[in-house]
Amino acid sequence: MTAGGLLAGCDTDQVSLATNAKANQPVPPKLLAAMVEKDMDLQSPILVRLFKQEAELEVWKQARNGQFALLKTYPICRWSGDLGPKVREGDRQAPEGFYSINPGQMNPQSAYYLSFNTGYPNAFDKALGRTGSQLMVHGDCSSRGCYAMTDEQIAEIYSLGRESFFGGQKAFQLQAYPFKMTPVNMAKHRNNPNMAFWKMIKEGYDHFEVTRQEPRVDFCEKKYVFDAAKPADAKRDPVFDASAKCPAYVIPEDVASAVREKQAKDEAEYAKLVAKGTPVARMNTGIDGGMNKIFAAKIPEGSTGLSEGAEGTTLQMLAMAMAKAPGTIPGHVNPPKPNLEAAAAAPAPQEEPVVAVSAPAAGTRVATAAPAEKSQSGGFFSNLGRKMGMGTADTTATTPPPQATASVAPATTPPTAASRLKAAVTRFVPGHDKSKDAAKDAPKPAVTATKPAEPPKPDTRLAQTRPALKPSVSDGAADSGQMAGAAPVVSSNSFDSRFGAMK
Repeated sequence: MTAGGLLAGCDTDQVSLATNAKANQPVPPKLLAAMVEKDMDLQSPILVRLFKQEAELEVWKQARNGQFALLKTYPICRWSGDLGPKVREGDRQAPEGFYSINPGQMNPQSAYYLSFNTGYPNAFDKALGRTGSQLMVHGDCSSRGCYAMTDEQIAEIYSLGRESFFGGQKAFQLQAYPFKMTPVNMAKHRNNPNMAFWKMIKEGYDHFEVTRQEPRVDFCEKKYVFDAAKPADAKRDPVFDASAKCPAYVIPEDVASAVREKQAKDEAEYAKLVAKGTPVARMNTGIDGGMNKIFAAKIPEGSTGLSEGAEGTTLQMLAMAMAKAPGTIPGHVNPPKPNLEAAAAAPAPQEEPVVAVSAPAAGTRVATAAPAEKSQSGGFFSNLGRKMGMGTADTTATTPPPQATASVAPATTPPTAASRLKAAVTRFVPGHDKSKDAAKDAPKPAVTATKPAEPPKPDTRLAQTRPALKPSVSDGAADSGQMAGAAPVVSSNSFDSRFGAMK
């Protein structure tokens, strides 16, 4: 079953179920062990949830008690657009809503390692005249309206979907949200023009939260309907049309009552948050999408964009930067960046200057940041500083007005990467006495007769090297999702042979 030709949008792939070694990689043993621990079968059904603001993809799997449980959460490497649904072709929006993924949407021949089609537009999108096609979840950490993972991550997710089809699941549900639909997030975004749509899909979010069952999704009167069933006196199931009037239907009372109870609690909490003045989410004009903080911390000048940033002290950010990435980050990754014109029009942020204190009787010199030279950037702290947004600059001293006398000692030695990291930690760690550091680090008065400055010694520290791309799966990966090793031999019980009748 093959669809030829190149596809538009971020996908440029050929959809097929042909035999492919990447697509037939086994589920990693660590995930198998997690399934055993959570009482799940390898080929039981799955369900996927996506959250833009948190930049996370969740894979849920049905346990033997019939309910879905969270198997694993994957940080999203890159998503594009803004919070809100996709509306038209070319708007770079990643879709939001409920979609169904069947075997024909699995793409083992993707130009982005592996992928599956989200199924956008669904019947609801079409009823509203929304356009766009081939919006994918794929690898390569590059997005133009898609949800992009690392190659290692998509290999795992793909294998879980494949096994669910082998177990008899005809399609797995994909739920895509702007954020986790909690009262605090709803309060923060209460003025967003997409709120009416978000409240509608929150209904399905709530159905899943209270039942841990995949909600049935229908459409009528250009709206979503969840878990609809025929009335007691009806002779046949209701027939839904996204553009037509809703048929007579009911929601099972056990589900409806549980959802009402949850929504009442959510609305009460929402009202409290609004009443106490919870700030409305800041508008990030012109930023294209987001990136999970675990990836942003590892990219020079990386930014989380519209995703939740790396809040906390510099030490917490340092730990994140040193943690193992969940997969290979390609060299061409493009982190989210703000609209430069909008940023230029906005007032410049006030940052704490770095002050170099000279002789006690003299004035002070204020150090400003400028790009660092390559000859000074080879060390561990320097490289680490750049990933943290620190130490990416030289220090060029701005001299005082002409009336400054010759007794002022010039700043002859630029701060090292280690001192810059120390200064940043000092600014962020609460309770730290900066006055002691300033007194301790202040340069001593200049001496009239000075020795000629010695030439700088070459930096003998080893520069960090980038790991080779190894987009295959093995059990040697850490829990974070890093995988390496050769692709396995395709078994006779392959994706191709099991779906041969579909070709």
